Amino acid sequence: MSWMPDKWPSDMAIPWENVGAAVERLFGLDLQGKRMPDLKRALAGTNLPTRLYGEPATLPELAALVSEQLAADHVPAGDVCIVSGALDGIERVIEAHLRPGDLVAVENPGYAALFDLLRARGLTLLPVAIDERGMRPDELRAALARGANAAIITPRGQNPTGATLDAARAAQLRDMLAASPELLVIEDDHLGAVAGSELHTTLDGRTRWAATRSVAKALGPDLRLAALTGDPQTLARVQGRQQCGPGWVSHILQRLVLGLWQDPHVLALVERASARYAERRERLIAELAHRGIAAVGRSGLNVWVPVEDETGVIGAMAARGWVLAPGTPYRLAGSSPAVRITIATLEQHECERLAADLADVCAPASAARTG
Repeated sequence: MSWMPDKWPSDMAIPWENVGAAVERLFGLDLQGKRMPDLKRALAGTNLPTRLYGEPATLPELAALVSEQLAADHVPAGDVCIVSGALDGIERVIEAHLRPGDLVAVENPGYAALFDLLRARGLTLLPVAIDERGMRPDELRAALARGANAAIITPRGQNPTGATLDAARAAQLRDMLAASPELLVIEDDHLGAVAGSELHTTLDGRTRWAATRSVAKALGPDLRLAALTGDPQTLARVQGRQQCGPGWVSHILQRLVLGLWQDPHVLALVERASARYAERRERLIAELAHRGIAAVGRSGLNVWVPVEDETGVIGAMAARGWVLAPGTPYRLAGSSPAVRITIATLEQHECERLAADLADVCAPASAARTG
């Protein structure tokens, strides 16, 4: 297909015959299936007053609503500012505290775009191996012993593996982090309400901390907006630097997001979407297990499948009409080959066919050879 780029911004399982939905599948969306809110409807019902210079950068009503949501998830109380997406918030926090050469503990495998961001800032990545419950405490201890200046943790819906912290693992990590009180800890709740799991935070009792919560996956990727909270010094530095650049995130976007989060229809839609994503994720894992393929994905939109040869599997699956993402961009030293599959638009019949095709593709690598 001539439109296939060299590097996908997101992976997906796309039968080639469904080209009409390719853009939605590229970014893990399902607009036709009505699992994303109708922005035309929301705009029609949103009051968009003219706002001028000198007004508060953050819409007070939106800040109050976000604070309620964060408090419900037991994220420490802090001021809230609005940034242009989760990565924008993380970059601003990094800029406020870190300098080139500083060491950052990151999940391995982890989010490729985050790795790119940290490298672009001149920071050194310290890989921390994860399992289905998030960062492994022994691996985090090793990173702290190496002198990590910061740690970035995904509490749920981890990209690419779907790992999510449970209460016990979060408590273990908090205890580990308590030995490094000056360490900057950032939690990236990029999926928020559609993660399909409860949030367990590691931020209690921190001196330097921040948490981001994006609306992109729940409300739409063109709403370039995320909430950022943190300790007073971090928020002050982020807001001060923001004033030197864009000044604020559009109040039109802020008002639109506020209206969406206050709309019972939208809240019900997001809840249904979360349940549907969980159903599709669990179905694919079960179909793969039925065919002898181990895969993980406790939450979120992705299933992570260990393989022996990423390149071979990607090529063979493409020949059968599927586009999967190679694991290489998401892996640092110490992690094993895998492929990532986004399940957001994967229908049941596609799920069964995908699992069967993947089993066929992987079979020769594990089949015994004789003669």
